[in-house]
Amino acid sequence: MVLCDRPVVEVCPVEWGRMADRSVLQWDKDDCAAVGLVKFDLLGLGMLSALHYAVDLVAEHRGYQIDLATLPQDPEVYEMLCRADSVGTFQVESRAQMATLPRLRPRTFYDLVVEVALIRPGPIQGGSVHPYIRRRNGQEPVTYLHPLLEPALRKTLGVPLFQEQLMQMAIDIAGFTPGEADQLRQAMGSKRSRERMERLRSRLYDGMATRGVTGAVATEIWEKLAAFANYGFPESHSVSFAYLVYASSWIKRYEPAAFCAALLNAQPMGFYSPHTLVQDARRHGVEVRTPDVNASAAKAILEPGGEPGNRAGAPPGEWGRGGPVVRLGIGSVRGVGEELAERIAAGRPFADMEDVARRTGAGLDVLEALGTAGAFGCFALARREALWAAGAVAQSRPDRLAGVVTGADAPRLPGMSPAEESTADLWATGVSPEGHPTRFVRGHLTELGVVCAADLATLPIDGRVMVGGVVTHRQRPATADGTLFVNLEDETGLVNVVVSKGCWARYRRVVRSAPALLVRGRLERAEGVVNVVAERIEALPLSAPTRSRDFR
Repeated sequence: MVLCDRPVVEVCPVEWGRMADRSVLQWDKDDCAAVGLVKFDLLGLGMLSALHYAVDLVAEHRGYQIDLATLPQDPEVYEMLCRADSVGTFQVESRAQMATLPRLRPRTFYDLVVEVALIRPGPIQGGSVHPYIRRRNGQEPVTYLHPLLEPALRKTLGVPLFQEQLMQMAIDIAGFTPGEADQLRQAMGSKRSRERMERLRSRLYDGMATRGVTGAVATEIWEKLAAFANYGFPESHSVSFAYLVYASSWIKRYEPAAFCAALLNAQPMGFYSPHTLVQDARRHGVEVRTPDVNASAAKAILEPGGEPGNRAGAPPGEWGRGGPVVRLGIGSVRGVGEELAERIAAGRPFADMEDVARRTGAGLDVLEALGTAGAFGCFALARREALWAAGAVAQSRPDRLAGVVTGADAPRLPGMSPAEESTADLWATGVSPEGHPTRFVRGHLTELGVVCAADLATLPIDGRVMVGGVVTHRQRPATADGTLFVNLEDETGLVNVVVSKGCWARYRRVVRSAPALLVRGRLERAEGVVNVVAERIEALPLSAPTRSRDFR
């Protein structure tokens, strides 16, 4: 069946094969519900692929099978999440989620269920986030707008979070029938929900009045319901997502190399670029190696390491130390498509660069990209030597004699510096395992007074600091009233920069376009969350090519 841009009716699974080649149904989901047809929403998630890849890598290289259904509830996994050490994990890797995790401090699975549901437009606009966290941390008492609401809201501390709760609220507080409550649920999830909910407003107010709920309390209850017109979560949905949160977090904690390789192989997905994922893995002790035509598969793989360092109680920087090594895939190199990557991987081992060209059909552009990435290092060819040889080797074809290439031997050329190799890696693969761009200008940044991301946790709060790094994200959510959030990355970690509406107006040109920034501002640190509130912003010139992932 072909799904169109609007929700469509689904058919019984046994009919899928019969219908797939001849039917396209474009019936509106609400019309389907009205005539009693069952609708299934099918959601594709890149994390499911990543988990599959990780499980397979662990089975192949670590000798045991991970069963996602029987993962133990591990305190160290929850401790990792409490620190917002969640780059690459499912759902809780965004800026807003990482700012909430240290405040909510999840310790049980149901805490993750709440975490997933809490950072959504509905609870945010309905004013549910801060009250729940304060109550969760014992900073304010658990109260209910009316005693009739306690049965529906007891498990979420009096704060409505889930669609099922709001349906039950309508039944308990206004005498809705289950059918009417379901109409309210449908209104919450509809693009026309505000109009539909307005039609239910009179019915709700009348029902509340008969139970003595009037005035400000009735209005506040209505506002809580209306807020869920913007993407309130069903609890069942949140439970399913929370399990993926925990599964991905467990693998990140105990198999960080497999987790990194799996994420790279599941791209494009998630919140972070491959370079940021690799840098995070390295901060957890994982070694990552560049592509090599005789060592790399088409996609990222694991290579043997020493004795794994991910024993219980180990500090985060030791989790992957001595364990399996991640080798980037040939397919990660610019211009090498999936088909060619598979041919190169299947042709291993190669005798020399000419052998690669003759047996795989790699052209000049691909040979130059492979040379830039250092993928011919197995032939004792430095990157500049490989680039020199590429033009000559590209002339060799299967219909010509082998071994008669002329002009492939390079004169004595200076080797690339570490900074140049980092730039070459980023250009060729988008990933520089050994060199973050800020690493090579750290001396200059220190002279300017720029503080590393890792040091912000120890500085006095409310003081002025200067931070600098590559822009990984720019995000301006509709719920933030014009505030822009910018994530900077240096060689030690990530910095969350808050750009007010006024600061954005003043520095808009540089903030929206510069690939790297220097930011002077006020340091905020509360409940484990660190922010820099920007006051002055300028471009940070770096030679390495990087691109941010920007969200509206």
